Amino acid sequence: MAAVKETANHSHHPAPSGSTPEIKPLNPLAQTMKMQLSYDELTNCMRCGFCQAACPTFIETGLEAASPRGRIALMKAVVDGIMEPDQKFQNQMDLCLGCRACEPVCPADVKYGHLLEATRDSVEQHVEHRWFIKAARKVAFKQVFPKQNRMKLVGKLLRTYQTSGLQKVAHGVGVMKLFPKNMREMEPILPVASGRGVFETFGTRVPAKGEKIGTVGMFRGCLMDVLFTETNLNTVRLLTEAGFEVIIPETQNCCGALHAHAGEMSQAKELAKKNVRAFREANVDYIASNAGGCGALLVEYDHLLHDEPEYADDGKWFASRVKDISLLLLEKGRLPSFEEPKTAQDDGKPLTITYQDSCHLRNVMRSSGAPRNLMNRVANVKFVELQGSDRCCGSAGIYNIVQTEMANQILEHKMEHVKETNAHLMITSNPGCLLQMKLGIEREKLSDQMEAVHIVDFLYDRLKSDDRSTDSSTK
Repeated sequence: MAAVKETANHSHHPAPSGSTPEIKPLNPLAQTMKMQLSYDELTNCMRCGFCQAACPTFIETGLEAASPRGRIALMKAVVDGIMEPDQKFQNQMDLCLGCRACEPVCPADVKYGHLLEATRDSVEQHVEHRWFIKAARKVAFKQVFPKQNRMKLVGKLLRTYQTSGLQKVAHGVGVMKLFPKNMREMEPILPVASGRGVFETFGTRVPAKGEKIGTVGMFRGCLMDVLFTETNLNTVRLLTEAGFEVIIPETQNCCGALHAHAGEMSQAKELAKKNVRAFREANVDYIASNAGGCGALLVEYDHLLHDEPEYADDGKWFASRVKDISLLLLEKGRLPSFEEPKTAQDDGKPLTITYQDSCHLRNVMRSSGAPRNLMNRVANVKFVELQGSDRCCGSAGIYNIVQTEMANQILEHKMEHVKETNAHLMITSNPGCLLQMKLGIEREKLSDQMEAVHIVDFLYDRLKSDDRSTDSSTK
């Protein structure tokens, strides 16, 4: 477990009732937090408690410190010098999913997500990780995710593992037993990877079908282009069917969301700058995202780059054009028709579907209605609202890997409601959510009656078009 460097040996105990809290000199971590956190945001919290009913970790634990207002109180106490930011403080910041469900219900409009990311960034500057964690973070955040060519290589290697028989051999000799349970369960449900993404398949420019409505820049992502390549390809096809010319800037890279959530804010900013340059040069009307987690950071590039003089204006330009694929199709496109699902029941009964919200799509991009609107336009479909669909599934980037116990607890409760829908398809709008729901379906032994799919694939598979594109090579 990482330890905070240069902190006091003992946390400050609460002052007796009626007395003035003792103010201590700020240690290095507290000083960094004071510089990086917005004190206005810290004091905007009215402690009304509306956030508690929306917070998954508070619901699971019942602890005040595990609620947004509790964590804000801890942050403020550290910045004010009332308490030391010790290991327990860090653990509580790490326990937060970062789902930001607290923000839409906050009457004071506190930007809790910004405070959390600034706190994690501050902590990361003062922790001493164990050597293997430090090495893993360096490889992932600096050597792999930011470099598209290396991501493609990872895709090719993973595809070889999945399709050459190596996966069966690894399972047969028990190699997977060396990995944590959550990773063992996730490995067999991963989609077949690819080293050939959307740019390699379509090139830079894909013309609109019919009269052109506008120009859309396709944000391909990093993991999306490797593990969910077909979804990326189908995103382009849907956009062109809707009347958009699609531009796929080759020089774009990872959005930086995983970096920002993990306290690697400087790296997130560098990635953002490259993306801003790539799409600004393309001069697009809109920027399409098909991953809620990516979109939530993309739409906040204006905040991320607000203190970068050379990029502040371009950050605003970029953020103002980011739209989720569902909202873009619904509000700006020439909406195609969707035919009866190919998997509709033989007896003519409608296909039952349900939907799990992407937290960041709902809470940051504020787009929960568009996916539902599109799903309800498909013929012979019965949409059943999932109870608690607005509550996090427990994926949250890499949360289900680093906070396995809480993630599993949240998923277990989620699946109780999923089973009540009796749905044939569980639809979502984010790759992490999709994998987490696949995991839940496998654990509950529902795979013979239910499948988890991305909304883009659900819609494209039902697109009513005689000349629908079929070039889907992902090798």
